[in-house]
Amino acid sequence: MTEKTFTPALGRFGRPRLYDPLVALTRERLWRSMLAMHVAPGNDDLIIDVGCGTGSLAVLLLQIEPHARVIGIDPDPEMLAIARRKAEAAGAGSVEWRAGTGDALTDIVDAGAADIVVSSLVFHQCPVAMKQAILVSMLQALRPGGKLVIADFGLQRTRLMRLAFRVVQLADGREDTRFNAEGALPGLMSDVGFLDVRETGTVSTVNGSISIYTARRG
Repeated sequence: MTEKTFTPALGRFGRPRLYDPLVALTRERLWRSMLAMHVAPGNDDLIIDVGCGTGSLAVLLLQIEPHARVIGIDPDPEMLAIARRKAEAAGAGSVEWRAGTGDALTDIVDAGAADIVVSSLVFHQCPVAMKQAILVSMLQALRPGGKLVIADFGLQRTRLMRLAFRVVQLADGREDTRFNAEGALPGLMSDVGFLDVRETGTVSTVNGSISIYTARRG
């Protein structure tokens, strides 16, 4: 993954220090809580947070299960620096932060090593080919029976949500985001080999509807 194949957090207008205040406007506490509920981290689970950004999800998961091993992966060093500071302040200093990309997870962990892979607000920013490459990499990183949980902009079912989602498309580009907005991500998850792919919940926000997706490796 290079600068040509992914859009930075908050798209063309964003700055890392603005990420947390702006994401908070998306009813972040609600959808992150829903995501964490489906993750349900267990003792000694290896959890990989792909595109961890400023680390909110990785920190939350370690707080829920302090005995889990949580690795946050992101290509942006500025975001990782914020994540490290956030984790230290929250008493979650054992989160492991790695510079890397979602399409090369087995460069960071052994194939089949992860119990759970999670991702939030990443896929809508990627071209379709990169979405597919990340999903394949996630499948490779998971152990048989391992779990995938994603929170991202999904099918925009109402006219109001489609209008609200235009803000995201303005920032992140219409071409990359349209695939998500048309509800096509679950089909791609199935195509690469994930089983039991489900949309388990949706959250309406000021800039579109966020979906929670779950799946497992066979």
